Amino acid sequence: MNDVINQLKNHRSIRKYSSRPVSREQVEEIVAAAQAASSSSNVQAYSVIAVTEQARKDKLAELCGNQAYISECPVFLVWCGDLTRLKSAAERHLPDRETFEESTESFIIATVDAALAAQNAAVAAESLGLGIVYIGGIRNRSGEVADLLGLPELAYPVFGMCLGYPDQEPGLRPRLPQESVLHWNRYDRERSEQGVEKYDEVMVEYLRKRTGGAKDTAWSVLMAEKLAQPARLHMREFLQKRGFLLK
Repeated sequence: MNDVINQLKNHRSIRKYSSRPVSREQVEEIVAAAQAASSSSNVQAYSVIAVTEQARKDKLAELCGNQAYISECPVFLVWCGDLTRLKSAAERHLPDRETFEESTESFIIATVDAALAAQNAAVAAESLGLGIVYIGGIRNRSGEVADLLGLPELAYPVFGMCLGYPDQEPGLRPRLPQESVLHWNRYDRERSEQGVEKYDEVMVEYLRKRTGGAKDTAWSVLMAEKLAQPARLHMREFLQKRGFLLK
Protein backbone atom coordinates (compact mmCIF):
# COMPACT_ATOMS: atom_id res chain seq x y z
CA MET A 1 0.00 0.00 0.00
CA ASN A 2 2.93 2.32 0.80
CA ASP A 3 6.57 2.06 1.81
CA VAL A 4 5.88 2.30 5.55
CA ILE A 5 3.27 -0.47 5.55
CA ASN A 6 5.45 -2.63 3.33
CA GLN A 7 8.36 -2.21 5.74
CA LEU A 8 6.18 -3.11 8.72
CA LYS A 9 4.82 -6.22 6.99
CA ASN A 10 8.37 -7.28 6.09
CA HIS A 11 9.60 -7.37 9.71
CA ARG A 12 11.80 -10.32 10.66
CA SER A 13 13.64 -11.02 13.89
CA ILE A 14 17.39 -10.82 13.27
CA ARG A 15 19.67 -13.00 15.39
CA LYS A 16 22.90 -12.80 13.41
CA TYR A 17 24.72 -9.51 12.91
CA SER A 18 27.62 -8.31 10.80
CA SER A 19 30.69 -6.66 12.35
CA ARG A 20 29.63 -3.29 10.94
CA PRO A 21 29.33 -0.86 13.87
CA VAL A 22 26.25 1.11 14.84
CA SER A 23 27.12 4.70 15.65
CA ARG A 24 26.15 6.62 18.76
CA GLU A 25 24.36 9.09 16.48
CA GLN A 26 22.26 6.29 14.98
CA VAL A 27 21.26 5.06 18.44
CA GLU A 28 20.34 8.60 19.50
CA GLU A 29 18.24 9.10 16.37
CA ILE A 30 16.48 5.76 16.91
CA VAL A 31 15.71 6.68 20.52
CA ALA A 32 14.48 10.11 19.38
CA ALA A 33 11.99 8.27 17.18
CA ALA A 34 11.06 6.13 20.17
CA GLN A 35 10.41 9.24 22.24
CA ALA A 36 7.87 10.40 19.65
CA ALA A 37 5.64 7.41 20.45
CA SER A 38 2.31 7.92 22.16
CA SER A 39 2.46 8.04 25.95
CA SER A 40 -0.37 7.93 28.48
CA SER A 41 -0.98 11.52 29.69
CA ASN A 42 2.56 12.30 28.46
CA VAL A 43 4.05 10.60 31.52
CA GLN A 44 6.77 8.94 29.38
CA ALA A 45 7.23 6.30 32.06
CA TYR A 46 10.15 4.41 30.53
CA SER A 47 13.91 4.52 30.16
CA VAL A 48 16.27 2.69 27.82
CA ILE A 49 19.81 1.53 28.59
CA ALA A 50 22.09 1.27 25.55
CA VAL A 51 24.71 -1.37 26.33
CA THR A 52 27.84 -1.38 24.16
CA GLU A 53 30.53 -2.59 26.60
CA GLN A 54 31.45 -6.13 25.60
CA ALA A 55 31.80 -7.48 29.12
CA ARG A 56 28.39 -6.13 30.08
CA LYS A 57 26.78 -7.57 26.94
CA ASP A 58 28.39 -10.91 27.69
CA LYS A 59 26.95 -10.91 31.20
CA LEU A 60 23.51 -9.94 29.91
CA ALA A 61 23.70 -12.76 27.36
CA GLU A 62 24.31 -15.16 30.25
CA LEU A 63 21.51 -13.71 32.36
CA CYS A 64 19.09 -13.95 29.43
CA GLY A 65 19.66 -17.68 28.98
CA ASN A 66 22.98 -17.74 27.11
CA GLN A 67 21.65 -16.05 23.99
CA ALA A 68 24.84 -15.47 22.02
CA TYR A 69 23.43 -12.79 19.72
CA ILE A 70 23.28 -10.41 22.71
CA SER A 71 27.07 -10.63 22.91
CA GLU A 72 27.45 -10.41 19.15
CA CYS A 73 25.18 -7.44 18.34
CA PRO A 74 26.86 -4.01 18.37
CA VAL A 75 24.24 -2.46 20.67
CA PHE A 76 21.89 -4.08 23.15
CA LEU A 77 18.97 -1.90 24.28
CA VAL A 78 17.23 -2.65 27.56
CA TRP A 79 13.76 -1.11 27.69
CA CYS A 80 12.54 -0.38 31.20
CA GLY A 81 9.23 0.62 32.69
CA ASP A 82 10.29 3.54 34.88
CA LEU A 83 8.26 5.55 37.38
CA THR A 84 11.31 7.13 39.01
CA ARG A 85 10.87 10.54 37.41
CA LEU A 86 7.18 10.64 38.34
CA LYS A 87 7.91 9.77 41.96
CA SER A 88 10.60 12.46 42.12
CA ALA A 89 8.17 15.02 40.71
CA ALA A 90 5.57 14.11 43.32
CA GLU A 91 8.10 14.35 46.14
CA ARG A 92 9.16 17.78 44.93
CA HIS A 93 5.75 19.30 44.24
CA LEU A 94 3.34 17.34 46.47
CA PRO A 95 5.42 16.25 49.47
CA ASP A 96 2.39 15.90 51.75
CA ARG A 97 0.08 14.06 49.33
CA GLU A 98 -0.42 10.32 48.96
CA THR A 99 0.74 9.11 45.56
CA PHE A 100 -0.04 5.92 43.67
CA GLU A 101 3.13 4.84 41.91
CA GLU A 102 2.57 1.42 43.51
CA SER A 103 -0.77 0.87 41.78
CA THR A 104 -1.46 -1.74 39.12
CA GLU A 105 -2.53 1.05 36.77
CA SER A 106 0.82 2.81 37.15
CA PHE A 107 2.57 -0.47 36.37
CA ILE A 108 0.46 -0.94 33.23
CA ILE A 109 1.18 2.61 32.09
CA ALA A 110 4.93 2.15 32.51
CA THR A 111 4.93 -1.20 30.70
CA VAL A 112 2.80 0.02 27.81
CA ASP A 113 4.84 3.20 27.43
CA ALA A 114 8.04 1.14 27.19
CA ALA A 115 6.49 -1.17 24.61
CA LEU A 116 5.18 1.66 22.43
CA ALA A 117 8.53 3.44 22.50
CA ALA A 118 10.43 0.25 21.71
CA GLN A 119 8.28 -0.54 18.70
CA ASN A 120 8.86 2.96 17.34
CA ALA A 121 12.58 2.28 17.78
CA ALA A 122 12.30 -1.04 15.94
CA VAL A 123 10.60 0.61 12.98
CA ALA A 124 13.14 3.44 12.95
CA ALA A 125 16.05 0.98 13.10
CA GLU A 126 14.70 -1.08 10.21
CA SER A 127 14.23 2.07 8.14
CA LEU A 128 18.01 2.62 8.48
CA GLY A 129 18.77 -0.89 7.28
CA LEU A 130 19.36 -2.27 10.76
CA GLY A 131 17.75 -5.36 12.27
CA ILE A 132 16.41 -6.12 15.73
CA VAL A 133 15.16 -8.95 17.87
CA TYR A 134 13.26 -8.54 21.14
CA ILE A 135 14.65 -10.44 24.13
CA GLY A 136 12.08 -11.47 26.73
CA GLY A 137 14.82 -13.43 28.46
CA ILE A 138 15.86 -10.18 30.13
CA ARG A 139 13.26 -11.15 32.74
CA ASN A 140 14.81 -14.57 33.45
CA ARG A 141 17.02 -13.18 36.20
CA SER A 142 15.50 -9.75 36.64
CA GLY A 143 17.13 -8.88 39.94
CA GLU A 144 20.63 -9.52 38.60
CA VAL A 145 19.86 -7.50 35.46
CA ALA A 146 18.59 -4.61 37.58
CA ASP A 147 21.75 -4.69 39.69
CA LEU A 148 24.04 -4.92 36.67
CA LEU A 149 22.40 -1.89 35.07
CA GLY A 150 22.00 0.10 38.28
CA LEU A 151 18.23 0.43 37.94
CA PRO A 152 16.50 2.46 40.67
CA GLU A 153 13.67 1.00 42.73
CA LEU A 154 10.75 2.04 40.51
CA ALA A 155 12.31 0.78 37.27
CA TYR A 156 12.28 -2.75 35.85
CA PRO A 157 13.51 -4.37 32.63
CA VAL A 158 10.56 -5.11 30.32
CA PHE A 159 12.57 -6.63 27.47
CA GLY A 160 15.84 -6.27 25.64
CA MET A 161 16.47 -5.51 21.98
CA CYS A 162 19.48 -6.53 19.92
CA LEU A 163 20.43 -3.91 17.35
CA GLY A 164 22.80 -4.22 14.41
CA TYR A 165 23.23 -4.74 10.69
CA PRO A 166 21.74 -8.08 9.60
CA ASP A 167 24.01 -10.92 8.56
CA GLN A 168 21.13 -13.20 7.63
CA GLU A 169 17.95 -13.11 5.56
CA PRO A 170 15.35 -15.15 7.47
CA GLY A 171 12.01 -15.94 5.91
CA LEU A 172 8.82 -14.29 6.98
CA ARG A 173 6.97 -16.15 9.73
CA PRO A 174 3.25 -16.45 8.97
CA ARG A 175 0.90 -14.62 11.34
CA LEU A 176 -2.58 -15.51 12.48
CA PRO A 177 -5.26 -14.86 9.87
CA GLN A 178 -6.91 -11.53 10.40
CA GLU A 179 -10.22 -13.17 11.19
CA SER A 180 -8.68 -14.40 14.45
CA VAL A 181 -7.45 -10.93 15.41
CA LEU A 182 -9.79 -8.32 13.95
CA HIS A 183 -13.31 -8.17 15.37
CA TRP A 184 -16.01 -5.79 14.13
CA ASN A 185 -18.24 -4.19 16.78
CA ARG A 186 -18.10 -7.15 19.19
CA TYR A 187 -15.84 -10.11 19.94
CA ASP A 188 -16.53 -13.11 17.68
CA ARG A 189 -14.90 -16.10 19.38
CA GLU A 190 -16.21 -18.69 16.90
CA ARG A 191 -14.71 -16.84 13.95
CA SER A 192 -11.46 -16.41 15.86
CA GLU A 193 -11.25 -20.15 16.58
CA GLN A 194 -11.92 -20.95 12.94
CA GLY A 195 -8.97 -18.75 12.04
CA VAL A 196 -6.77 -20.68 14.47
CA GLU A 197 -7.69 -23.95 12.77
CA LYS A 198 -6.58 -22.51 9.43
CA TYR A 199 -3.41 -21.12 10.98
CA ASP A 200 -2.51 -24.52 12.42
CA GLU A 201 -2.40 -25.91 8.89
CA VAL A 202 -0.27 -23.00 7.66
CA MET A 203 2.21 -23.29 10.54
CA VAL A 204 2.56 -27.05 10.19
CA GLU A 205 3.59 -26.57 6.57
CA TYR A 206 5.86 -23.62 7.46
CA LEU A 207 7.68 -25.62 10.13
CA ARG A 208 8.10 -28.63 7.85
CA LYS A 209 9.76 -26.48 5.20
CA ARG A 210 11.86 -24.50 7.69
CA THR A 211 13.18 -27.56 9.54
CA GLY A 212 13.37 -30.03 6.66
CA GLY A 213 10.56 -32.07 8.17
CA ALA A 214 12.05 -32.23 11.68
CA LYS A 215 9.17 -30.26 13.18
CA ASP A 216 5.51 -30.07 12.25
CA THR A 217 3.65 -29.20 15.44
CA ALA A 218 0.50 -27.12 15.08
CA TRP A 219 0.57 -23.59 16.52
CA SER A 220 -2.30 -24.24 18.93
CA VAL A 221 -0.47 -27.28 20.31
CA LEU A 222 2.69 -25.22 20.83
CA MET A 223 0.70 -22.51 22.59
CA ALA A 224 -1.06 -25.04 24.82
CA GLU A 225 2.29 -26.50 25.81
CA LYS A 226 3.68 -23.03 26.47
CA LEU A 227 0.76 -22.15 28.73
CA ALA A 228 1.22 -25.40 30.64
CA GLN A 229 4.82 -24.55 31.53
CA PRO A 230 5.53 -22.26 34.51
CA ALA A 231 7.51 -19.25 33.31
CA ARG A 232 9.19 -16.49 35.31
CA LEU A 233 6.98 -16.96 38.33
CA HIS A 234 9.48 -14.85 40.26
CA MET A 235 8.28 -11.71 38.48
CA ARG A 236 5.49 -10.74 40.87
CA GLU A 237 7.76 -10.85 43.91
CA PHE A 238 10.51 -9.03 41.99
CA LEU A 239 8.14 -6.28 40.87
CA GLN A 240 6.67 -5.85 44.33
CA LYS A 241 10.16 -5.53 45.81
CA ARG A 242 10.79 -2.73 43.32
CA GLY A 243 7.67 -0.88 44.35
CA PHE A 244 5.19 -2.05 41.71
CA LEU A 245 1.81 -3.79 42.05
CA LEU A 246 1.30 -3.01 45.73
CA LYS A 247 -2.06 -1.26 45.29
